[in-house]
Amino acid sequence: MLRIGGRVGRGVTEVDMRVCSDEQVAEALDVDAAIRSQRLAFESLGRGEAQLAEKVAMRTGDDTTLSYLSRLSPEHGAVSKLVAVHPGNAAEDLPAISATVLVLDAATGRTVAVMAATALTELRTAAGSAVAADALAPPSADELAVIGSGVQARAHVRAIARVRRLREVRIFSRDPRRRESAAAELSAELGLAVRAVGSAAEAVRSAPVVVTCTLSAQPVVPTDRIEAGATVLSVGSFEPHRREVDELLVRRAGAVVVDDVATAASHAGPVVHALERGDITRDRLRSLGEVLLGRAPGRTSEDEVVFFNSVGLGVQDAAAAHAVLGTL
Repeated sequence: MLRIGGRVGRGVTEVDMRVCSDEQVAEALDVDAAIRSQRLAFESLGRGEAQLAEKVAMRTGDDTTLSYLSRLSPEHGAVSKLVAVHPGNAAEDLPAISATVLVLDAATGRTVAVMAATALTELRTAAGSAVAADALAPPSADELAVIGSGVQARAHVRAIARVRRLREVRIFSRDPRRRESAAAELSAELGLAVRAVGSAAEAVRSAPVVVTCTLSAQPVVPTDRIEAGATVLSVGSFEPHRREVDELLVRRAGAVVVDDVATAASHAGPVVHALERGDITRDRLRSLGEVLLGRAPGRTSEDEVVFFNSVGLGVQDAAAAHAVLGTL
């Protein structure tokens, strides 16, 4: 972690700014620390301590640039993140998502850290899903289905394995080589039975937890194969045109939980679509923070299907960045 020091003007205290690479962020933020940071982020938002500016999205063709600004609490400096989403990068073996974070000092507003945030985004997104899975999936859930085989898919297996004792993981993606590679890597790393399977239907069959980690604009989950009592988590439906699940699943869900109600109503593809169709009303949406604090119900029965849609929030970045800096 590089430190840049210097004086700025007469009588001004010395600047001490840290510059963190993705490798340094990953070293400072292990999976368990990331999960703790995300639980704090959602609880702080639920208590009304966190400040969250409106998410900004700018599309150019298939690519999207996103901007986030938030503050975890009055005691923490504001954090800003700029994200570039380029789905075509996968064909070049480049990350589809890249990002940079700025952290400001709470008292002076001066920049105290600049972080490469590709690893931070990967870790905080998967850790946020693990918090949601822990709150919404039955304690007995021991099978995980993952749709997607990229960076986020792999990160989600690692994170959810920390909150549930998994017996088997099944991975499906359109590219047989990538799904086989992901399964082999995770099986060796985690000591779990991780299998690449030939269809989404085979992946989700009997799975109590299903995670979708794609950038698809079309539903990738076969709703008719989702078992009663399953918890379905979508992390790729973070823009209105991206819909990893269909309207039938949203209607079928006994609980629709989101990271933030206002943000989801404008950005979460399946939620936006369901609200426009009249399949659900806004008052049916429950925020994860309220569920964690016991202010709103999560799962209310063993048989109901629960749907969680994450679009990603700036407060998640703020909590993760402060965890890296040791200032949580």
